[in-house]
Amino acid sequence: MMTVAAERLRAWLGAAALAALATVVHAQEIEVPDATDRISTGTGATLRGLDKVAGTTQDITLSSGDSRQVGHLVVMLEECRYPAENPAGEAYAWIDIFDTRADQMIFSGWMIASSPALNALDHARYDVWVLNCSTS
Repeated sequence: MMTVAAERLRAWLGAAALAALATVVHAQEIEVPDATDRISTGTGATLRGLDKVAGTTQDITLSSGDSRQVGHLVVMLEECRYPAENPAGEAYAWIDIFDTRADQMIFSGWMIASSPALNALDHARYDVWVLNCSTS
């Protein structure tokens, strides 16, 4: 037996539209792929360093676990991840940056290639940001 509300809805929408609504898949029923199916880990990354005083840039290609000096900063790449279905589309790199003059770690975290200001290095002289992940 239909409720009054269901009868009104059926009359307003029509039987075909009501049947279509009944087949709508709920969000809870959609299977979301695991993160490992959507994200791949690169073998390294390309970063860019900017010396704001000298006005020069330097591209740095690092393998995971490697480090390179940019001025008096030591940039270390821990890991680089990218979308499995679009390797050129985005890059997420975990980097650590050590200032040799201040003798302290000045950055440790994820940097996102498309949004470098989201989690940026805050240094008076140098900027460092991620360009892309190496996939081979």
